[in-house]
Amino acid sequence: MFGGKMKALTFSYDDGVTQDIRLIELFNKYGLKATFNLNSEFLGGQNNLVRNGVEITHNKVKAQDVRAIYTGHEVAAHTLTHPLLVKETDEEVIRQVEQDRLALSELAGYEVIGMAYPCGGINCDDRVAKLIRENTGIKYARTVPTTESFSVYPDLYQYKGSVYHHEQWDKMLEMGKAFLELKAETPQVFYIWGHAYEFDIYPERWAQFEEFLKMLSGYDDIFYGTNKEVLL
Repeated sequence: MFGGKMKALTFSYDDGVTQDIRLIELFNKYGLKATFNLNSEFLGGQNNLVRNGVEITHNKVKAQDVRAIYTGHEVAAHTLTHPLLVKETDEEVIRQVEQDRLALSELAGYEVIGMAYPCGGINCDDRVAKLIRENTGIKYARTVPTTESFSVYPDLYQYKGSVYHHEQWDKMLEMGKAFLELKAETPQVFYIWGHAYEFDIYPERWAQFEEFLKMLSGYDDIFYGTNKEVLL
């Protein structure tokens, strides 16, 4: 149960981009919480990406601003430099994760214990998950595949969320309505993940997402928490 409730809503966003600031304003407006997964060695970097034929900014927040920007939410690890961990040596997997975790803990002002695996596709496996579980301070780690359900995924070190908003937008909207109607008898989690910069690919989605958040907010039977608060 989540604070005495059977339903929980949580969000997770990767890369530590400056669009997180706008997204956090929406979460705060509706009393929702999210987890943000950062690459500490990329903080302050500036870059553009082309996604779906659209050029968008992929600028990273500055290290000195991390604590202020993410206050009230959770900072989590995303490795130092965003490598595909399944291609790395044991030693490099541990270094990428633990050094990122320690650097972000100092910036955030509390111990970081969560993470999201970087890169798409098959970005983790049993070897990588075991290395992280046994050699770092990470307590949970989210991967890319989704379940399209509200079931609590049993593996905290290869955790699968409910839906990826960018590629499963319509499914997310459908699941949102179903979640509100759900009369849960066992713990149920609606876990949404993505990247804040993806809203700039289809700018109208900022307003659409705000309506979605408004729809989900304010229910007495839903616990609104960060990934850490919900999963642990």
